[in-house]
Amino acid sequence: MVEKASVHKGEGHRQRLREKFLDSGLSGFHDYEVIELLLTLATPRKDCKEAAKAVLKKFETLQQALEASVNDLCSVDGVGPKNAFGIKLIKSVADRYLEKKVIMKDPLNNSKALLDYLYHSMGSKDRESFKVLFLDAKNRVTAVETLFTGTLSASSVYPREVVRAALDRSAAALIFAHNHPSGDSEPSPADYAITRQLLFACQTVGITVHEHIVIGSNQYFSFADQGHIAQMNREYRKNS
Repeated sequence: MVEKASVHKGEGHRQRLREKFLDSGLSGFHDYEVIELLLTLATPRKDCKEAAKAVLKKFETLQQALEASVNDLCSVDGVGPKNAFGIKLIKSVADRYLEKKVIMKDPLNNSKALLDYLYHSMGSKDRESFKVLFLDAKNRVTAVETLFTGTLSASSVYPREVVRAALDRSAAALIFAHNHPSGDSEPSPADYAITRQLLFACQTVGITVHEHIVIGSNQYFSFADQGHIAQMNREYRKNS
């Protein structure tokens, strides 16, 4: 008599989750169920629900779980190096996918794709980072680069390095973006000051600054939408 292969207690639940995803994507999934699906990829013979709930309890949100370091992920019971690798790989693939949707597109006429990319790549980071999008004469993004990374409260941004990077890439225009780890997208006095410095420095060499976006937690602040870029351009013309 041949014995049936043993089946772990979560096998039926896991299969239902996978079928649900294949039928309708992640619509209707709880965040812990998304994490659970990721954990199943490297854990073929073990129920992953409790480990997934522990991950969400520790990091509070799916976004913060995806941004967590490998060591922090591995500190959660039921999550090992293979699981952490899978989670970080998925995050990096998503970043690359969203970035490719921006490259060689006009972000001025496709703000949703730009904001999707910025939210995903910057919105949950615990340190400030400063990105520059380099645009050609037709306002198509030719490259995206994180030029500066700072502390929890500030990043040091050097206009000379921004201008050098733009000239190296033959950029005709730029869009700046940085995140606020606090989640509040309201710009600080320092944000206004560095935006003005960057705009004036770029104008000196004939490079246009279209925008500076501050990314918070599910919110953003646009210097252009609020009229600040236009006002700074008027100041530059008046003083030059």
